[in-house]
Amino acid sequence: MRQRKDHEVIVRRKTKQVRVGSLLIGGDAPISVQSMTSTRTQNIKETVAQIKRLEEAGCELVRVAVPEMEAVDVLPENKSQIKIPLIADIHFNYRLALAAIEKGVDKIRINPGNIGGPERFREIILKAKKRQVPMRIGVNAGSLDKKHRESAVTLEDSLVASALENLRVAENLDYDQMVLSVKSSSVVTTVEAYRKLAAAVDYPLHIGITEAGTLLRGTVKSSVGLGILLAEGIGDTIRVSLTADPVEEVKVGFLILGALELRRRGIDLISCPTCSRSDIDIISLVKEVERRLSKALVPLKVAVMGCEVNGPGEAREADIGIAAGKKEGLLFKKGKILGKIPPERWVDVLVEEVEKMAKESPSQPGAV
Repeated sequence: MRQRKDHEVIVRRKTKQVRVGSLLIGGDAPISVQSMTSTRTQNIKETVAQIKRLEEAGCELVRVAVPEMEAVDVLPENKSQIKIPLIADIHFNYRLALAAIEKGVDKIRINPGNIGGPERFREIILKAKKRQVPMRIGVNAGSLDKKHRESAVTLEDSLVASALENLRVAENLDYDQMVLSVKSSSVVTTVEAYRKLAAAVDYPLHIGITEAGTLLRGTVKSSVGLGILLAEGIGDTIRVSLTADPVEEVKVGFLILGALELRRRGIDLISCPTCSRSDIDIISLVKEVERRLSKALVPLKVAVMGCEVNGPGEAREADIGIAAGKKEGLLFKKGKILGKIPPERWVDVLVEEVEKMAKESPSQPGAV
């Protein structure tokens, strides 16, 4: 079997590096996965509880909404109870951005199109520079400033033009601790915008499809859009925007990175599609294995196949797996059969073997 050569691995675009709390974005740092809370920031108990769930899922940065000064006031208390960097998401009121910086957030997110104009944007830049707080200049199709919204050029060109214009304002003030984004709910528009932005600057890029939709639809749109960009080496941190529990955003984010072999975290579950050769309920079996291994962090390929004849061969690259038949299943490792297992023991034995391999593995959760 032909092995992949080193030069065939995805080559990431070279960028500046920005520090956000304890995390580095860009340069040679791993592509990070982030999310945003759905709780009211003022509700410290619920917000912290949700962030802890996100941390458990692997989230590496978290953004909270800051729509009013009451939300600003509780930022330090929220930050003190979590492990990952805290980002303040600011819209409309530039004073909220200034206050959030003073409160010690690890990063702020600004949409220049709705922050009140160039002078107020400059005030934010100067405050961020003074306090050494990084910023994401996040340009969205739905909130472009009037000049770029009414431009005769394409939407992707307008997004990029807005990002570059605001980037130059910051650079003229000798501030370069920036991450950029140019998002749309259209996959095609988003991909083209990021391609053009990546060709124009060497700042790290936050990529995502904004307002992607429900769990299924949003996962599909995000996987297509982010997959194209990441395969081209574009993207330094990602958020999968879903109308769903934020924990699902993190899960999908790591699955996208794992599919492209850019990050390895947790189990890569391989399973065959349903077909008439299978004599068992393969759907229920796979769901149970996935549930039992959902919190496993070690990067292993685990296969669940519905045909004991062809299963081991079809999943020979899996680290461990089960090929299930009507009366028994074959436990296999790297395509080699280790023994026969009765149906009532399939899931237990597979989970036990994964746990053994995890203890023996030198790999660290989240390894590149």
